[in-house]
Formats: sequence, structure tokens, C-alpha cells
Amino acid sequence: MSNDLEGKVAVILGGTGGIGAATATRLAKAGATVVVTTQSGIAKAQQVVDSLPGSGHLAAVTSITDSASLVDLANCVKAQLGRADILVNTAGFTKPVKHADLDALTDELIDEIMKVNWRAQFAAIRAFRALLDESGDGLVVNVSSISATTGVGSNIAYCAAKAGLDVMAASLGRALAPRIRVLNVSPGVVDTRFVPGRGADFNDKVAATTPLGRIGTPDDIAAAIEACATHLKFSTGVTIVVDGGRRLN
Repeated sequence: MSNDLEGKVAVILGGTGGIGAATATRLAKAGATVVVTTQSGIAKAQQVVDSLPGSGHLAAVTSITDSASLVDLANCVKAQLGRADILVNTAGFTKPVKHADLDALTDELIDEIMKVNWRAQFAAIRAFRALLDESGDGLVVNVSSISATTGVGSNIAYCAAKAGLDVMAASLGRALAPRIRVLNVSPGVVDTRFVPGRGADFNDKVAATTPLGRIGTPDDIAAAIEACATHLKFSTGVTIVVDGGRRLN
């Protein structure tokens, strides 16, 4: 364990997912007090909190698509912990739709994907902006995707939402400087259950065509998020690709 983040408070939206939980572990090991959020049922978030090294961590329930809920979360963090220095947006949603099947990508699905994968991240930053600004060394890390630039992903709307996150990092990296840095971490395929219907066969096929010979793990992505907080102190407004060279194909 290091003390690079000693005294810092990190809020992880989607903290019970594969990447979120791995990030919570890394940031806690680095000394941060971690707030792990979930959208429903606090038990799973509490389970992640109980597994973390250190003390003082919190579990919380919030709806990322409800701006009022995000403001309530920010107020709760301020009341209980007094500060927020790091905001990590790992929560997301997608559904596989073949890119050529335009009819299957309905208006309702497009709206849901944009709401969960772009609007929610912006709303979370908006809700936590004051606390991050008070820190003077605030950091936002969003989880993007190489689909933002390759155009290859679970569906076209998901690719578009992630491209929007990349633009958001550039825009807010400029607008919120110098007191808040904004970075994206952009994975390729990661070994989680995030995309419904993708199993071992899909992962093996992708690994075979990835230059580094495997797909990513949640900890690979968490390590990059940790680096944003501990080592990349002179970086903002950019997207950091963590894909094993997948985008090179």
C-alpha cells in the first residue's frame, strides 16, 4: 500500500461493477477514502466497501440518470466526509445491435444509451463541481471506449456516446482548469459482463487478434485510473487508451 492519495476522497459511480470495484480497491490501497455507489440496493456496495483496505469508506445509493439524486449524493459526501477530490464515472449501459440493422436501434434505445453513457456523466460532474473545485486538485476520470474512434462497438449509439465523452473531456478540461483536471480512460474489450451475450468465445477471438495477446482485465483499467490520480498530474482534457493495441487492427 502507498499513501499517494492519503487525505483524498474518491467517489466512484458504478462502484459495484467490475471496473468500479477494481478502481475502489486501487484507490483505497493508495490511501484514499472511497465512496462506492450503486443504483439499487446498498448491500452490494457495502460488500465492496467492506473488502477495501483502510477505514472510513462509504456505500451509497444514487441514480445516475436523476440529477437531483446526484446532487443529494454530493451533499451527503460533503456532510459525511467534508470533501471530494476525485470523481470516477464507471457506470454505463449498452445492448448489442448490429450496425446495419437500423430499425433495431430504436429512438427509445438511443435515448437510453445517451442518457446513461453521456448525460449522466455530465450531470455527475455538474453536481460535484463545487466540491472538486474546493479541493483545488480535483480530478474527474470518465471511462470511455475505443469504440469512440474505431466506430466498432456494441451499437452505433454507444459509439457516439463514447465519442461524446471524449469531446467532453477536451471541453471540460479547458473549462474547469486549473483547479479540476478531466481525463478519460478508454478500454478495448474488458473481461466483464458489461455487454450482454458476450462470453468466452468472443473474448478468445478478440484476444487472438489483439497485439498484446489478451483482452483487458478490470484491474488494467483501474490501474490507468489510479495513474490519472497519482502520476499524470500534468495531463488534462485527453483520452488515455488502454486496449492492448486493439485499435491498431
